Amino acid sequence: MRGAMSSAVIPSGEAALRIDTGKRLMLVSGRANPALAGRIADKLGVELTPVTTKTFANGEVYCRYEESVRGADVFIVQPMCGNPEQGLTANDALMELLVMVDAAVGGSAHRVIAVSPWYGYSRQDKKSAPREPISARLVAHMLEAAGIDRLLTMDLHAGQIQGFFQKPCDHMTAMFILTQYFADLGLDDLVVVAPDAGRVKLNKRFAAKMGADLAILNKERPAQQVAEINYVIGDVRGKTAVIVDDIIGTAGTLKAAADAVMDAGASRIYAAATHGLFSGDAFTNLDAAGFEQVVVTDTVPLRQGAPENIKVLSCADLLTSSIRQIFTDGSVSDVFGGENQLF
Repeated sequence: MRGAMSSAVIPSGEAALRIDTGKRLMLVSGRANPALAGRIADKLGVELTPVTTKTFANGEVYCRYEESVRGADVFIVQPMCGNPEQGLTANDALMELLVMVDAAVGGSAHRVIAVSPWYGYSRQDKKSAPREPISARLVAHMLEAAGIDRLLTMDLHAGQIQGFFQKPCDHMTAMFILTQYFADLGLDDLVVVAPDAGRVKLNKRFAAKMGADLAILNKERPAQQVAEINYVIGDVRGKTAVIVDDIIGTAGTLKAAADAVMDAGASRIYAAATHGLFSGDAFTNLDAAGFEQVVVTDTVPLRQGAPENIKVLSCADLLTSSIRQIFTDGSVSDVFGGENQLF
């Protein structure tokens, strides 16, 4: 079926959820991460609504819904990331999301929900130097100006980004996916390592879930996308270290962190992050870092040429549960038992 309608049955594990709301759910995918959108559609028991998206020769993006969206709750799955296989840059993905929202609003959709597990420009959430933009706030204003009714996102780089929105901003976390994975590995003598002071609270909760010790790295950035680790605060000698961050970009910080932790005497090192952007020289840096595994989720599609030690876990279940709660006017926080406030 194209969408969830009156008396529709949506699978949910072994049971099924019967919805008698008279509402209609339409799930649409942009070009940033169609594989993730397909997995969500399968779990919801709906088909992706057909939409034409393309880039003109002059670089402008275009979209058109091939079916009526009038009166429907339209969920647009589009992380704000590039997708080389689709010829899409991060800026293209953001612009494509904006025009898809505008098209749905213009088509008289009842509600338009942007499902963007990776929120673009999230690292530019404050002024670090005079005359810099606060780009994360600008993106929020652009989405609201386009006409979104709410945003569904995952593991924001900073909590204050939620405050940039006047519309509801539903914040999910992949922490439980990642902690469960490492728990299943059965690693001994575990220490969770925060790559900088800004990640301490997240890593403290991660360590508590794992029953592990906590260590902190002293990091400085002499320039943008350049990281220096001066020393390790805490005991990692002879232990299995898991370095936990929210984003892996060029992996420069991760490589510097791995070097520092190994120099401090760790026996094995793993890395975990929600968003595996793997931009620039990331794969080269990871190859040189000596990680046994680098574990990320599929908020961003994994580009070609990835090392074999990168493990991708799907966040489709979390997104599906949250979409179901939004559609039925339920509680998104119930998906996490109220433990999705990480900041």
